[in-house]
Parts: sequence; C-alpha cells; structure tokens
Amino acid sequence: MFENLSEKLERSFKLLKGQGRITEINIAETLKDIRKALLDADVNYKIAKTFTDTVKDKALGMNVLTAVKPGQLMVKLVHDELASLMGGKFSDINIKGSPAIILMSGLQGSGKTTFSGKLANMLKHKKGRHPLLVAGDVYRPAAIEQLRVVGGQVGVPVYTEEGNMNPMMIARNAIKHAKAQGNDIVIIDTAGRLAIDEQMMKEIAAIKAEVQPHEILFVVDAMTGQDAVNTAREFNERLDFDGVVLTKLDGDTRGGAALSIRSVVDKPIKFVGTGEKMEAIEVFHPDRMADRILGMGDIVSLVEKAQEQFDEEEARRLQQKLAKDQFNFNDFLKQIQQIKKMGNLKDVASLIPGMGKALKNIDFEDDAFKHIEAIIHSMTPQERENPSLLNGSRRKRIAEGSGTNIQEVNRLLKQFTETSKMMKMVAQGKNVQRMMAGMQAQRGRR
Repeated sequence: MFENLSEKLERSFKLLKGQGRITEINIAETLKDIRKALLDADVNYKIAKTFTDTVKDKALGMNVLTAVKPGQLMVKLVHDELASLMGGKFSDINIKGSPAIILMSGLQGSGKTTFSGKLANMLKHKKGRHPLLVAGDVYRPAAIEQLRVVGGQVGVPVYTEEGNMNPMMIARNAIKHAKAQGNDIVIIDTAGRLAIDEQMMKEIAAIKAEVQPHEILFVVDAMTGQDAVNTAREFNERLDFDGVVLTKLDGDTRGGAALSIRSVVDKPIKFVGTGEKMEAIEVFHPDRMADRILGMGDIVSLVEKAQEQFDEEEARRLQQKLAKDQFNFNDFLKQIQQIKKMGNLKDVASLIPGMGKALKNIDFEDDAFKHIEAIIHSMTPQERENPSLLNGSRRKRIAEGSGTNIQEVNRLLKQFTETSKMMKMVAQGKNVQRMMAGMQAQRGRR
C-alpha cells in the first residue's frame, strides 16, 4: 500500500542537501516535490498545500543537531504531519452496550458485507465477544446468502428474515434475538446506497433512529480516492457516523482517501481491510501508517501479529527441546503454520523496516510454503522425529513423494539445520550480534 507515494516522498527528501540550518531557499524544491507527491496520490489540493505550509512553518529556522542532517529532520517533520493528517492517535470502536449495536453504512460494492464478517471474526477471537451478524440488505440479490457464507467462515451466527423487506423491523427483531441468545454484539449489514438517493438515505437514517447504534461505521473503497472522500462527507451530513473503514487498501491505491478523509469529515479512520481473507483486517494507527508510508516499516504491528499466534506453553516446550537438541521437523512445521496465520508473507515482511522497498519487485506465491510442507508431509513419522535418518535413498523417496526434486529436499534440510542452530542460540540467550554474524556468514556461503 502507498507504494508510489512512498517512492516519491523518499525522492523528495534526497533533494535537501547540506547540514546546519534549514532555510526557505534550501527546502523550496523539497516542499514542492512533496506537494506534488501528495497530489499524485489523489490528496485534495487544499489539504496538500496546507500540509506543506505547516511543514515549512515548523522547519524554518530550526537548528539541526550535529548528528542530524536537514533531510533527516524533514523526514521527522513530514512523518509527524502525516500522522496528524490521518488523525494523530488511534480511535477505538465503541462496544460497551448490552448488546453493543454496530451499524454498517456505505456505497454498494464498498465491501460492507465482507468487512462485517471480518469485524465479527476480530471481535470474537481478539475480544472474546459473541457477535451476531444481521442481514439487513433486502435489495441486493444474494446479499443474505453472502452474509450467511461469511458468517459460516468465521463461525458467527447470522440473523435473517426471509421475505421481510423492512430493514428497520429486521434490525429491531435481531436485537431482541441477540438478547435472548446471549449475543453481546450486533453487527447490522445494510444495503449499499448512493448519497443522492433520498429514499435510501432516509431509510438508513430511520434504521439509526430505530436501533440507536453505539457505533456507526462508514465503509469505503480506498481505491476510489477523492470520490471516497466526497461520498464520506455526504453520508456524514446525514448519519453523523462515528468512524471510517477503508477497504481494499492492499489494492492499487494511491492513498488519497486515507490521507484526506479525516480532514474533510473530522471522523477517525478506525479500521482498514488489507486482503480477501477474514483475518485481513487491521485497527488503524495513524503513526504506524505514517511509518509505513515513509518506508520505516511497522515493527509494533509485526510484534502484535506474532503475539496473536503466540502460544506460551508451546514456546516453553519448544525452548526445552532446543536446549536438548531435540528440535525436529514436526516443530519446524508448527513454526511455519504460525507464520502463515500472521497473513500474506510479503505483507508481513514489509512491516520490517527497509523490507518493503527490497520486496517491491518480488512476487510471493499465494502459498509460499507449499513445497516445504509437501516435503515434510512426505516424511515418515520417524524421519520427522529424527532428521538424522535422512540419507540419500530416503531423500530421493521424499522428493518423488512430494513432487519436488532432490535439490529442494537438500535445500530444506540445510535451512532446517541453520534454523535449528539460530533458534538454539536465541533460546540459550546468546549474543544477538553473534547470531547476526552467523546469518551473514551463511548467506555468504550460499
């Protein structure tokens, strides 16, 4: 996400040369380039100009520390201003009701139904809640069935009323049903509507009045750029929603919606959708997104993703096995499965500072681990437990059974050995610099 904007901003900072004081003359070209980069990202001209004027005012006359170059200071100023432009601080969803009622709104095709499922999945697994999905779109063909499918994927019940064409009545009855069944969150999926469709806008306003939601989310396709921002303004005037959801942020989006929408409607972005899977949902943190835009990675989000898959008991067991040199292919396979749960491999790797740029032209397979898993699954239980058994004839058999070749099997065995050594060093608390030096040496030998 924001790939083009990131590249253009990086180029802008390189224009600022020299050390010492920042002056109006030496930052003029940089600021012009930054403003152009924002406009190319489909940011509103007025917002882009205000942005660069603010950066200029803060930068002028600042004495640069001896260890800091003007370009580095400009990166810091732009980072802080980007974070401020997108809201400044994280804004949480309100789920304090009994049950908490969340009303979804937006244009048709913005991704409301899919996001409703993602949100239900997140609240169920990360918050320990018991959500109910409500099929309130009575107009779009197959909308009810789509929500049923989504609910089935995440294991969340779906409330429907076949033949009832009154969304207000459906929403009201769903809340009664939720109370009776012990569901503590009700997520109401509504029909997509245009702001110019007066009848449909009156309908969603009536649903709001009927159910008094604790949270109204406006779902918008990030790829629509400034159109998304204009639509958000019109919906907000009618609904006074509580937060914005940007879907399809993993697509070919320039980033204009994410950077402009807060300034226009004065409502926070609360979530972003980053893929098709039900787990592809992220809570929006303006400062972390600014990090990503400027190519700084997002280590905090990476650690959070890892912690979600972290099993403390399993970690203790693994540490004991490493200490006794008993790490085997069953353990290796479990580690791969945990990494896969963190999401798309390229997206996860791009959270590491500097990796986003390095991975720009590299395509990962949808299942980058499938060959490794096939090889491990072709081993006998004894071979997985005791990798030292894998002689030449066994490796040949495994290659044939997994649809790979002997070179791939040998490569996996080498990776397994190197991983075992590194994990043992970490488990024993060895010096991190020694571990990094070992990794560099191994790369040099390949």
